[in-house]
Amino acid sequence: MHFAKPRWPNSLNRQLLVASGGGVLFGVGMLAVAIIAMRFFQGSLFAQIGVSEYAQHLGEQLQFDANGQPVSVGNEQMSWLYDSLGTEATFRVLNDQGAVVLSSEQASSPLLGDGEPLQLHNHNFELTKGGIRMHGATERVRHAGRDWYVQIASSERLSEMLRSYVGAPLLSRSVLGFAVASLLLYFVVMRFLLRIILRPVKEASAIAANISPRNLGERLPVEGVQTELRPLVDNFNAALGRLEHNYRLQQEFLTSAAHELKTPLALIRGQIELGLEEANRADLLQDVSRMGRQVQQLLHLAEASEPRNYTFAPVPVESLVLEVVNYMERVAHPQQVRLQVDVERDTRLPRADRGALFTLLKNLLENAIQHSHPGGAVSLYARSNLISVQDAGPGVAPEDLPKLFTRFWRGAHRRDIGAGLGLSICREIALAHGWELRARRGEPGMIFDLFITPVGAL
Repeated sequence: MHFAKPRWPNSLNRQLLVASGGGVLFGVGMLAVAIIAMRFFQGSLFAQIGVSEYAQHLGEQLQFDANGQPVSVGNEQMSWLYDSLGTEATFRVLNDQGAVVLSSEQASSPLLGDGEPLQLHNHNFELTKGGIRMHGATERVRHAGRDWYVQIASSERLSEMLRSYVGAPLLSRSVLGFAVASLLLYFVVMRFLLRIILRPVKEASAIAANISPRNLGERLPVEGVQTELRPLVDNFNAALGRLEHNYRLQQEFLTSAAHELKTPLALIRGQIELGLEEANRADLLQDVSRMGRQVQQLLHLAEASEPRNYTFAPVPVESLVLEVVNYMERVAHPQQVRLQVDVERDTRLPRADRGALFTLLKNLLENAIQHSHPGGAVSLYARSNLISVQDAGPGVAPEDLPKLFTRFWRGAHRRDIGAGLGLSICREIALAHGWELRARRGEPGMIFDLFITPVGAL
């Protein structure tokens, strides 16, 4: 038979209530344990403390005559105790010489601890009187410049009876009542405070629930949010910012793609409506080829932007570069461009997607070939941490350098019919690998540097 495992409540409100309530119950339990322990193991301590305090109180109630001698106890509630329970409780008043000047019974000797001499100072002692074990205490009282000493003794059995039948039940009921009242008050106050504390979280949750593509500019409020929750809100707002940025890029991309495809579609439609002639056949095929290339580059860009499409594994650089160069020879030869390669032997990338890296190098070489003049050369330099491609073309103006990786942007000297997405695809592939792709003027031409970050530095 399987039993369901108890689950911790998945609610900050309930977790705080349960944890706080458990803390209070633990505290009350510890208090009860302490009281029980003191009751069973420290019984004599209660008796000693009681007679000591009672002796002090009795000293405060003493009545003195005109000569400054103590003659009676002023509190009638204290007098009857010694009259009615003479064998269970007794008191003495001594002068500074130790002589008894006032007593609750017909006795002229002071109270002495078992086996102890008379001690005229504040102290507690135990004695046996009439076969009854008693706890005693001596307390000093000063009146009219003279010291008097009040002695009180009460039996253990009287203390035990009062503690068992009066003190313990009263204390138990008081503790229980206090604990119940404290718990009720605690839960009421905690629930009220938690509503106040969690109000910013509820407000932020309501705002987050209403965020959609129509209002990606909304942000969660950080004012009033607790310190512990501030990093969560800040990171959520940062994620919203990245989402808004990517959403805008997507919208711009779709707008640009639609614009790029609209023109060749309009030309094809016009040629079809006018009727196909042999002279227009080549133009129509060229437009279809341009559209096919643009669609293919759009697919490559979409694949490069999705991290799930990558499969990382060790890649030998030399064999991959030679494969890309052999593939691009058929593009370079008609353009009368030479490909020069300098590759470090036996170099391996420990973590890369071979197909994506092939596309990146192919696009860089294709871009360099298209911008090189006939008879020029394109150089490829490859090491374990850097791959560079340089052409011998006219380059781009310094103000156009930031535009090189912009989608659909084409340089003024480009001779092909591409859609201006090749370098954007290269940048997406580099970002997916944690690498950095930079462009700089080469004098002559342009140089594209791919800085390969070691795996341990990612």
